[in-house]
Amino acid sequence: MFYMIYSEDVTDSLEKRLATRPAHLARLEQLKNEGRLLLAGPTPAIDSLDPGAAGFSGSLVVAEFAGLTDAQSWADADPYLAAGVYARSIVKPFKKVLP
Repeated sequence: MFYMIYSEDVTDSLEKRLATRPAHLARLEQLKNEGRLLLAGPTPAIDSLDPGAAGFSGSLVVAEFAGLTDAQSWADADPYLAAGVYARSIVKPFKKVLP
């Protein structure tokens, strides 16, 4: 089943986010290579594809996991969380309807 993981950044997270990005992306690449990643990306802090110094307010990942516990464990192990980029993550089941 798919699960959505929405993680909210702490204030002024950009520097930590950039420093930790390679480790964060490596985990997403692994999900992609396993055919389990539906989508992933950050939420800009301002209404712009390139928010520059404004940075990001969070991230959204939708991926397939064996269950809610597995999805939560994956979210809890995110390098962004360990580095202090994320304040918290919300994990919920997700039912893909469209497209």
